[in-house]
Amino acid sequence: MPIEAWSDEITIAELGDEPAFSEDMSSLMQRLDADQDEIPDMIVNLSSVTYLNSSNIAQLLRLRKKLNTAGRNMRICAVEDQVWGVLMITGLDKIFDFTDDVTTALASLQLTD
Repeated sequence: MPIEAWSDEITIAELGDEPAFSEDMSSLMQRLDADQDEIPDMIVNLSSVTYLNSSNIAQLLRLRKKLNTAGRNMRICAVEDQVWGVLMITGLDKIFDFTDDVTTALASLQLTD
């Protein structure tokens, strides 16, 4: 997964389908655990994700909790229709903040800082 430090304050994570999704999320969480003093705002780009399973949802919720605990923000962007349906059915469309694309997510995070 490309994890790009867009700035000192914002990181962009581009996720893919399983098994890469779980591996990439584990790697991302380890990276955040290693740098607990400097946890950035996070943009999670789901443009390459075509489905979510319960494990993926749990990983996204753990990431959200870690960021919230650190006082940081998270935006999920570029959600495909099938994935959006899963998020709506599970009620997670009300839990996460969504944007259409990475550019909009960047602008949104920059405005909240």
